[in-house]
Amino acid sequence: MRTVSWNSLLFSLFTLCSAQDQKWCSAPVEYPHTRLDKKYSSKLKFNSGDKVYYNCAEDFTPSRGSRSVQCEQGEWTKLTLKCEKRSCGHAGDLPNGQINYEGNSYIGEKAYAVCNKGYTLKGLNYLVCKRTGWTDEFPSCVEGSTTCSLPAVNNSVSRSENVSAYQPGERVTFACVQGFHLDGAEQATCGPDGQWRPKPPLCLPSANSTQPSSGSDVSAAGGCGVPLAAGDSHANLADKYITKTSFNSGDKVHYVCEVGYTPVMGSRTRLCHNGEWTPLKLMCERKLCGSAGELDNGQFIYSGVAFGDTATAVCDEGFIRVGRAKRNCLSGGWDGRIPVCEAVVCEDPPEVENAEKKGLEDQPYRYRSVVRYQCLLGTLVGQKELWCTKDRTWSDPPPQCKELTCPSPDVLNAYWTKPLNRIYEYRRMISIRCDRGHYMKGPSSVTCNIHGHWEPDLPICLRKIRSARRW
Repeated sequence: MRTVSWNSLLFSLFTLCSAQDQKWCSAPVEYPHTRLDKKYSSKLKFNSGDKVYYNCAEDFTPSRGSRSVQCEQGEWTKLTLKCEKRSCGHAGDLPNGQINYEGNSYIGEKAYAVCNKGYTLKGLNYLVCKRTGWTDEFPSCVEGSTTCSLPAVNNSVSRSENVSAYQPGERVTFACVQGFHLDGAEQATCGPDGQWRPKPPLCLPSANSTQPSSGSDVSAAGGCGVPLAAGDSHANLADKYITKTSFNSGDKVHYVCEVGYTPVMGSRTRLCHNGEWTPLKLMCERKLCGSAGELDNGQFIYSGVAFGDTATAVCDEGFIRVGRAKRNCLSGGWDGRIPVCEAVVCEDPPEVENAEKKGLEDQPYRYRSVVRYQCLLGTLVGQKELWCTKDRTWSDPPPQCKELTCPSPDVLNAYWTKPLNRIYEYRRMISIRCDRGHYMKGPSSVTCNIHGHWEPDLPICLRKIRSARRW
């Protein structure tokens, strides 16, 4: 019998302890597109009544609902915060054209520029939605179609119709006049950007030409003079040939690409044959630098990724660049170093006399961190919430906690309803009544305003004039 009673006592104690344990909450629940404030991440147990706060995940923004949940009798209340994917919104109006959106202007999506008939697009034909907004220079639509003007090639004749402008896709064929030979492509095509591809050739003096031999390909006795290369070929004669002024028939020379250019196709050699140099077929293109690197909390905006192009670092909103923004594509790759995008940090929020701060996050106070003030004494005057801006400053001056009071209303021949005090607090309203035999001119109810005055202005009580009695 004693054993049964002892077991019953243990069971009761265990049940009581279990009931008490159920009053605390374990780690808060995870919700889609949200993240818990960092200061709660290491905490495993929460007491009943504790509150925790959620923020929207990266690339999402709050649309409605409360950020907080509360531990109540061992369970968390349901989070009502709704986070929507961040959108860049309207990219702007395109005169003489329109912007076609890929989706809802969410981060990562594109908006394409399309010009009306009779107009030509200038700039990139798309924009990209980034965390910082729509990227790249806004395009424009200029009047008229893209055309190529007739190339000016000295000592040449065109075998095509001699017109002043050519449409994209149209071709021009070149031939040199007597005494000159073609150095370059015989045919060029008008490109969509108004440029000829390949670039127009040159007409150089032939071996039997009567042109002066200075700087030409001509030499006596079937030999050749100094070989010339087209100015736009980006190829130069190898150094070992620079000092020679004449070459024999059968001699070969070699070319190398200019600094920043690399060979892509064609032979590097030319042959002196019967007083003429064979055409140079070497094609040199700008060296590619590729990516300028990954920029945490930012991105590079490229003018291109080839020799001579630039990459400019742009930090996301709420981050400040440390280091040089621009990198140049040189023959050996990108110059300089990848800069760093450091988070904006504000100084400690200002202290306010007779007030306490709430909603503080773990230091440091980063961009968009919010602090709330609550007066312990008096009335709060100013902004209740301050947030850390991208300029490393708090959004507003700190508020004040003031004792805002009004004196007892001074109205002759009047009395007022309860409470009857010497000093009245801010927003206190009283009702005023005139003594017997008087009437009121003005409002019967007044309120103590933030400046310590009654509003509207206090009334006055005037004596009633009695009419004379008739005898």
